[in-house]
Amino acid sequence: MSEPLVITIDGPAGAGKSTVAQKLASRLGLMYVDSGATYRAVALKVLESGIDPQDAPAVARLIGATSVEVTDDHAPHVLVDGDDVTARLRTPEVTLAAAQVSRLPEVRTKLIEIQRSFARDRGVVMEGRDIGTVVFPQAGLKIFLDADAEVRARRRWLEYEQKGVQVELPPVVEEVRERDRRDRERAASPLRRAPDAVYVDCSAMEAEEVARLIAMLARGREAAELPQRTHP
Repeated sequence: MSEPLVITIDGPAGAGKSTVAQKLASRLGLMYVDSGATYRAVALKVLESGIDPQDAPAVARLIGATSVEVTDDHAPHVLVDGDDVTARLRTPEVTLAAAQVSRLPEVRTKLIEIQRSFARDRGVVMEGRDIGTVVFPQAGLKIFLDADAEVRARRRWLEYEQKGVQVELPPVVEEVRERDRRDRERAASPLRRAPDAVYVDCSAMEAEEVARLIAMLARGREAAELPQRTHP
């Protein structure tokens, strides 16, 4: 019996990983997991427990006794100790705390273990920044999804506009470039392309096109050797 298919999608902020991963998982009938949501879930537990996110020993003790699950009943849901916390994960406070707790080695070790458990006995599409390099180095198909910084910044700027947030484009471009620098230079699990990951530049592609391309790669994985770089 063959191993369940694990597809990893890594890449910089704003490349469209979440949208592509969800469309791909739906197309292939696999489970979708946003690894970032697991860090947000842990951060929420820390905040709601009244613990300072930078208090490493206290955070480590709390996380050691915390369970994080992801369900995929029509839409992804994140459960912490059995409580569905999905609707509480996107606040500014949780975003800040997630950035803080994700730097702690104890948290990363625990969450890598949890993230790997999602792929036991089932196929998964998981996206993040270290999924193909750290979490699933032996994944059946690894994708590094990228786009020009200006393109990613414009997409983010349009999201701001749709939410009624008025902001100039140049500061958003600078924000994206700074995020790229931090992600690539951080000590713990820096953003980098796995040597065997297929590089997909989606600067001129819609999410549906990208999902269709990756689905074709996945279906042909056993029939032909994957190229190391894919051009649109």
